[in-house]
Amino acid sequence: MVSATVVSAVVSARRCSVLMKDVRAPDAVPMLSRGKHRHPGKGACFMELASFLAGGRWSDHPVCTHPLLAGVARLVNDNTSDAGRQQLAGLVPSVIGLVSADLRVDARIALRLATAALPVVAAERQCAMAVSVLACDHMLAVLDGRSPDTLEKRSQEALAQAPRATRWAGKFTHGVPAASAAAFRRRVAPHAVRSAVEGVAATCTPHRDRLLRALLVDAIEECAAWVGREEERRDARSSGAGRS
Repeated sequence: MVSATVVSAVVSARRCSVLMKDVRAPDAVPMLSRGKHRHPGKGACFMELASFLAGGRWSDHPVCTHPLLAGVARLVNDNTSDAGRQQLAGLVPSVIGLVSADLRVDARIALRLATAALPVVAAERQCAMAVSVLACDHMLAVLDGRSPDTLEKRSQEALAQAPRATRWAGKFTHGVPAASAAAFRRRVAPHAVRSAVEGVAATCTPHRDRLLRALLVDAIEECAAWVGREEERRDARSSGAGRS
């Protein structure tokens, strides 16, 4: 059983709008553990616990969470130590109800993790991470109508900390057309987050668990911020329609 922190946190968790069920505190909560589990009696990974708390079908790919965010959660869960994994439990309710079809969410999550991991991962992994930073930043530029020759501040700061990898990535990506929206969602963004999490997990530092948890927190923050803006826009449109 996990600590009572998980159960108490469920009370304030988001409504899972897809499942249309209120998140509620169950009588028993399975222990977080690595991998996939057939039922709660065998334990739960991060996303299986989310499906359990949301009252949905038992799954490590529940519909109540954005697919890329769920992918980050599974990766962090599986790459964290047994002791450190229990510190992730309090984050589970915060991913319930975070859903969006906007490609910007994928791009923002992937870019946030790539920029966080680039200065931390081993030198032999930095070139791949720098390519991910450039690819994700470029996709956001396309989506936002920004010039692809200008990078976001976070991207600039991360790339500046790995100048050799940045030069290599610039040459590697020069003249390469941007991925399509479908390819970015299916391959580029998942590859970026996997490289970031696995790269941090492979670092020779006693603080790996803390760094991995920070990646998950970053991903949750990015997704929640965009979903929150979408909700505000919907509310504004509803209010405008009501006054007309």
